[in-house]
Amino acid sequence: MMPAVSPSPIRPLPLALAAAALLGGCAGLPGPASPAAPVTPMAAARPGALQQCAELAASFRFAHTRLTAAEPVAADALKIAGQPVGAHCRITGVMHERTSPVDGQRYAIGFEMRLPQAWNGRFLYQANGGLDGLLVPATGPVGGRGGLTNALQQGFAVISSDAGHDVKQLPLFGLDPQARLDYGYQAVAKLTPMAKALVAAGYGRPADRAYFSGCSNGGRHAFVTAARLPEAYDGILAGAPGYNLPQAAVAQIHGAQQFARVATDPKDLKTAITPAERQFFAQKLLARCDTLDGVADGMVQDVAACQKAFDLQRDVPACDGNTRTGQCLTGAQKTALGQVLAGARDSAGRALYTSFPADPGFVSEDWANWKFVYSVSNRDPVALGYVFMVPPAPKEMLKDTLGYALSFHLDRDAPGIFRTDATFTESAMQFMTPPKPAELGALRARGAKMLVWHGTSDGVFSTDASVAWYRDLQKNSGGDASDFAQLYLVPGMNHCGGGPATDQFNLLQPLVDWVEKGQAPAGVTAQVRGPGNPGGANTELPAGWSPERSRPLCAWPKVARYAGGDLERATSFRCE
Repeated sequence: MMPAVSPSPIRPLPLALAAAALLGGCAGLPGPASPAAPVTPMAAARPGALQQCAELAASFRFAHTRLTAAEPVAADALKIAGQPVGAHCRITGVMHERTSPVDGQRYAIGFEMRLPQAWNGRFLYQANGGLDGLLVPATGPVGGRGGLTNALQQGFAVISSDAGHDVKQLPLFGLDPQARLDYGYQAVAKLTPMAKALVAAGYGRPADRAYFSGCSNGGRHAFVTAARLPEAYDGILAGAPGYNLPQAAVAQIHGAQQFARVATDPKDLKTAITPAERQFFAQKLLARCDTLDGVADGMVQDVAACQKAFDLQRDVPACDGNTRTGQCLTGAQKTALGQVLAGARDSAGRALYTSFPADPGFVSEDWANWKFVYSVSNRDPVALGYVFMVPPAPKEMLKDTLGYALSFHLDRDAPGIFRTDATFTESAMQFMTPPKPAELGALRARGAKMLVWHGTSDGVFSTDASVAWYRDLQKNSGGDASDFAQLYLVPGMNHCGGGPATDQFNLLQPLVDWVEKGQAPAGVTAQVRGPGNPGGANTELPAGWSPERSRPLCAWPKVARYAGGDLERATSFRCE
């Protein structure tokens, strides 16, 4: 049976939609902390110039580290969103090279670092998503999709990493226990001091300020780093934080099983709820919730009020029998969708993950892929089977991930994410999740800041989990955590971007201003990515929306409410 208390236990709160539960919190937490005294902003970073590049390949020394290349990159060699990135030094290397005694594979923590010629005195760790394994360009995201700028372009020294395994080892790196630990938390801990030393070697002095940014699994890395390494980073930017990723994977498998029951093609779960049916669902939800923020604009800003106002059974017309026309949902479809939104539970009724809010962003392909494709193919089954379970699934599972997902038993199999054995001495819930994620007193005490952003129509990690985390953070921070941590929900946005949403925004600069100037974020604006957008157009924007629509991003629990004026402009809305 699933343990009664996990590293991130879940408790239900009432929610109207299909008896869904807002889940989260930590049992047995200490009483609320006293309100913190005002913290003086950290000193602003000082600019500097790169002193050496190619020489670093031979001269840099750090334990268990080998640089494989160090080469200058011209100012016009790299462009992002049509803009050239300034001249910089690109460095690649590996740490902790080894041969596994378990699976015989060669492993190392691979990294890329880019040091700008014109340096702003800051260092940023770029955490990657998914199962890692890819060494992506170290440019540094700023939040949202299709960013028009990046940390490297702004003068940050940036590192990215494969977290201890390469793409050829996906997903079977999970058969090696050390590779699991590096992926979970140890790669960041090993890379951070090395990267800071490399910055100091390149510029002749250490970075004044250090920042951390990532989305999805990168957001999980950010949460883990905030909890495990509170002294290492001054500002942390976490997007769509899958901080309970193993439990979320279980929930995805649970969702696949519900949808499989109503799919007309058992090998194609997208037939469970077709695009036309999802569009119809969104229309009915908008009819109930669109104006809760003061204006009908095709967006649901007040998500909490919507969950109370909308009822799946009442507000979505039922089909006549089992005849599906695209203008109704059958009783079985409603049951399946309602159970997914309510959250995965075992046969004893114990929550295995949080609920999900109903959202008009369900119309998007990204949401459908997470619920109908990735949940039975090369994402959730392989992550669960090879990286999170003890013991791991047999290698033959790769030939039938659909079968593995649909035969996974929540009572019998889900406890595997809590299990250890002689080979795997830390469970997935130990190496993947942040210890005591809502107890960040050490981060707060030194003046560090944390910004979290999350789309309300995320198909894999629920914003209900992020809200539950923030509620507990408030409780453990004397009732108010807004002096060092803020949560931003992005209406309609899918996983890390996309959907019918204003999904392009820059939260890195507000984070820097908060850390170094003491200016809490205010007036942060998000915009759509219409045709011709240099960051890449969002092809799923509803017809009738301005290609330049913008909205304010509001720190939870505030929501953007219409104050009058042009409904396409953020200035017509107020965070209230």
